[in-house]
Amino acid sequence: MIEFITCTDFSECQRLFHGRGHAYENLSHVNVDWLPPVVLITLYQEVEANWLAQQAKALQARVPDCRSVQVQYRSRAMAPTEVLLGESIEHTQVRELGLSYHIELGKAQNTGLFLDMRNGRQWVKDNSKDLNVLNLFAYTCAFSVAALAGGASKVVNVDVSKASLGKGRDNHRLNRQDTAKVKFEGVDIFKSYGRLKKHGPYELLICDPPSFQKGSVNIERDYAKIIRRIPQLMKAGGRLMLCLNSPDLDENFLLETVAAECPECRFDAVISPPEVYKEAHQGKGLKVLLFTYLPSLAP
Repeated sequence: MIEFITCTDFSECQRLFHGRGHAYENLSHVNVDWLPPVVLITLYQEVEANWLAQQAKALQARVPDCRSVQVQYRSRAMAPTEVLLGESIEHTQVRELGLSYHIELGKAQNTGLFLDMRNGRQWVKDNSKDLNVLNLFAYTCAFSVAALAGGASKVVNVDVSKASLGKGRDNHRLNRQDTAKVKFEGVDIFKSYGRLKKHGPYELLICDPPSFQKGSVNIERDYAKIIRRIPQLMKAGGRLMLCLNSPDLDENFLLETVAAECPECRFDAVISPPEVYKEAHQGKGLKVLLFTYLPSLAP
């Protein structure tokens, strides 16, 4: 596996190997992330212990300043994490695009930062100057951190998990950002449009929902509910970043849903994930589409 890792700059967090894209034979069950100073191997099916030990040694030798190699077993209940080599590190702070984020290892399935969204955060950082931003399904508020770094006048973070928003507040503080410009709404998006509307109208909307969350979100069913609210939330000329991370839904799902529910939105561009996220089958990986809300387009 190690021969597929071509990275030469290990100064920032990143995915080193993306097997889940099915672009590498017999390795579709393996991802490798660099969360300095930790290399994290994620497994989606069981592997032989000797093979795993060999990969851990090779990665430790390949990655400068690696102090710990850990494995997370997504193939097991509760996705447990264990240390393969080096130190037992449960918390770290990583850098990306000049910004810092808290990372937790072994506490939950996700570490606190989705690395495939790096290019999306770069776009937000580059396009938020003086804007009022709505960040839906904010998780730990990485988009909000990027927006404030780009000069946003205000960001409203919305997530049903108040614990995740608390971590988002910590990310803002870690970057010494003015939290007076940030609102945290720990509410169910689908039941709280009135709460969201009071902070608007918005000039940038970011929507990065989970594909499925039991009792909360089924994005194939629910994305339309969000999109049809755009006229109530957005200023004319406002930008939208709509994200989709379901392997079962492609870009056409988003394009068709927007056309049906808010035809006043003009499709502008696609933001591709970093090159390491190779996909053998187009449309299976992360989709990020940009739109502009133009009421003048209404039929």
